[in-house]
Amino acid sequence: MYRKILLCYDGTAEGRRALRQGAEVAVSMHSATYLLAICRSLLATSVPEGVTSALLSCEEDTANALLLQGVQLLKDRGVVADGSLVYGDPLTHIPLVSQRIGADLIVVGHRSRGRLARWWSESEEVTLLSRVSCSILVAMAPASGEENSVSAAK
Repeated sequence: MYRKILLCYDGTAEGRRALRQGAEVAVSMHSATYLLAICRSLLATSVPEGVTSALLSCEEDTANALLLQGVQLLKDRGVVADGSLVYGDPLTHIPLVSQRIGADLIVVGHRSRGRLARWWSESEEVTLLSRVSCSILVAMAPASGEENSVSAAK
């Protein structure tokens, strides 16, 4: 059903969950996969005087480690994937890469936000759903207690 899967990874626990679930879908469907490692830039929040070669090197090392970690997680599950690393806003990069590679499924992780964060974002803000034309799988954390019952059943 899904021929090309875009796996989005940012190094968080939610991102690792998305990689695991996306890898399971890729294996079961014999899909081609593409790993998009997304690193929010440390430089974007730095004052110009604070941008040093050490900060640039640190950010590059961190970002490369993010990509390598994602690739290793996929390899551990028997999935071979092409991939790339991008810096910045996921809502900008995910739709562009999805269109470029012809993805028919995007896999992302979900992180719950507090009431205040939701209140601030209840504006007319654009979502990923409105920017892509393919299916999206949102990897969710199991409900409390559900994970233990699933583990016991294995």
